[in-house]
Amino acid sequence: MSTVVGRYAPSPSGRMHLGNLCCCLLAWLSAKSKGGKVVLRVEDLDAMRCPRSFADLLEEDLAWLGLSADEGGSRGGPHAPYYQSERSALYQQYYDKLEALGLTYPCFCTRSQLHAASAPHRSDGQVVYPGTCRSLTPEEIAAKSAIRPPAWRVQVPDRVVSFTDGHLGRYAENLAADCGDFIVRRADGGFAYQLAVVVDDALMGVTEVVRGADLLSSTPRQLWLYEVLDLKAPEFYHLPLLLAPDGRRLSKRDGDQSLEHLRDRYTPEEVVGRLAYACGLTDTPAPRTPADLIDGFAWEKVPKTDILLPEGLF
Repeated sequence: MSTVVGRYAPSPSGRMHLGNLCCCLLAWLSAKSKGGKVVLRVEDLDAMRCPRSFADLLEEDLAWLGLSADEGGSRGGPHAPYYQSERSALYQQYYDKLEALGLTYPCFCTRSQLHAASAPHRSDGQVVYPGTCRSLTPEEIAAKSAIRPPAWRVQVPDRVVSFTDGHLGRYAENLAADCGDFIVRRADGGFAYQLAVVVDDALMGVTEVVRGADLLSSTPRQLWLYEVLDLKAPEFYHLPLLLAPDGRRLSKRDGDQSLEHLRDRYTPEEVVGRLAYACGLTDTPAPRTPADLIDGFAWEKVPKTDILLPEGLF
């Protein structure tokens, strides 16, 4: 029987808030309840927004809560920290594979141009890329490149990709109609999330990915990338979003329930116990360690719709 490998892959653009922590806790519990291990990866592709100081605080906060990783962290384990900002050479190898397959092309469209055009939109408001730059001639590409550098998109097939989420059930999208050709390399030369996360999870041997439901729609295009790049895909578990008592989505920008403030007011056991209660894992918000929750963990206990934090819980 193969070892279950879970992961948490936070982006250190600010101090973790309760929504981030909920994801880390459930990822840790899901893997540990199956006798598995957890990998920590710091998703700092945008190094300007994700300074190393926040990454260090993130790891410190996880250790304080009892959620240290088995691999990838600087506080122990067999590997140095995994920082996406240091893995560009790996992403380049797999980008080259897409290019060799004739699937990439330069795109000069700006965000404002796409929103102003008559491009189709998804139900969540996201633009479905209409293929504007897909058929540019070499002469047109040269002329546009002299004005501004392009991003690079990957051309997707007109095909439905479906999967069964471990928590939310069946989900499907037509890549061409519901997503469109998506960016795999930014105009500044950096690699985009969709490619980086697929390469990282495959090379790190991740067997299950626990993340927020806001990333559910990314999964079909990622599953297609796994297939095209001949990589083994993990199982996916998407959890509902944690909302503030007034219904707002928690945000690092607002400092909502961030670890910076929580550590001043609560013990780690109190934070974990109250969060476990909010997520349906326990009947009371009594103090608990993550290890206390392993034996009783089950995905069936976690709500499938967004979780409203009870007033006064934190």
